[in-house]
Amino acid sequence: MAGAELLVPMPQQLGHLLVADKPSGLLCQPGRGPHLADSLLTRLRQQWPGAQLVHRLDRDTSGLVLLALDPALHRALSQLFAERLVRKTYRADVLGVPAQPAGSIHLPLARRSRQPPLYGPDPAGKPAHTDWQLLEACGLWSRLELQPHTGRSHQLRAHLAAIGHPILGDPLYGDQGEAMPETGCTPGAAASRLRLHATALAFRHPLSGDDLQFHSACPF
Repeated sequence: MAGAELLVPMPQQLGHLLVADKPSGLLCQPGRGPHLADSLLTRLRQQWPGAQLVHRLDRDTSGLVLLALDPALHRALSQLFAERLVRKTYRADVLGVPAQPAGSIHLPLARRSRQPPLYGPDPAGKPAHTDWQLLEACGLWSRLELQPHTGRSHQLRAHLAAIGHPILGDPLYGDQGEAMPETGCTPGAAASRLRLHATALAFRHPLSGDDLQFHSACPF
């Protein structure tokens, strides 16, 4: 195929490439101890024993994750991410409404603590770049489209908190002293999860040369 654009409500296999839609609250890979044994990778390996993660999402972030079923493809896809040749798109609901319709965040990030893991702006940190666009404003909150150009830990969460618009439902970077706004323009339930979703991935297959696009509908 010269190109493909696919919705991914369930894991989909294309040759040695696997695309999964991770739910919020599930680890990408198992942690230490039996209480952290359940993960996206653990579940997928029941059907695809050779699956390897190409990249990861935070436990509380939902959305698209790429896996490889072949070591050569895993190396090639990992290189695409390292060279920033994968276009990643997210949706996020954030506190407040930005003054501008779009913008870019260029703030180096560094680790501030290990337990819990926290990152924040630091001139000596690693370069981090996020583009954002306002999609919808609903009074106390707004919905943004995000495109990270680097892949730092907690980049989107830390960047948005740094500009005064933390993601709703974020237990680490949100303002715990502020009442959570309702999450709809009409009355609805308050945010009970991190409202961050990896909604699209686009790249050229490193072995076949096919242009691939994967989409996952925002679940909130």
